[in-house]
Amino acid sequence: SITEGSDPMSKDWTYLNKPITVLPEDCVGFVYEITNTTNGRKYIGKKLARFRRSRKPLKGRINKRRFTVVSDWKDYYGSSNALLEDIDKIGKDKFKREILFYCKNRAECNYVEAREQFARKVLETDRYYNGHIRVRVHKQVLSKK
Repeated sequence: SITEGSDPMSKDWTYLNKPITVLPEDCVGFVYEITNTTNGRKYIGKKLARFRRSRKPLKGRINKRRFTVVSDWKDYYGSSNALLEDIDKIGKDKFKREILFYCKNRAECNYVEAREQFARKVLETDRYYNGHIRVRVHKQVLSKK
């Protein structure tokens, strides 16, 4: 389970209306919805649970040294500038963070995020903070589940 790097004062994520402090072991990332409770405006996005990083090779070696680090998912509030401005103005306590789907691989994360954004027509209305949809998913990677 992934538990590092949390601020005990931050408002918890929820999944099916239950607070989440630990992600499932097989979770690579999740698709989420953040709601401004003062005006109902929402944001749909995805967050990875871990990131792959690399360091330069050791002296005399060719291969980079690869490792994973836990992401900042517990304290994450999206990447939309408009959303982050509103959070700064009115405070984190006015926003509800919900995990909609747990994903077992990155392709699933990308696909589910885009599927939800298109289904909710996030670019066609001002009820969403989303300003763009960026996705590239290959069918064979997605069907490997």
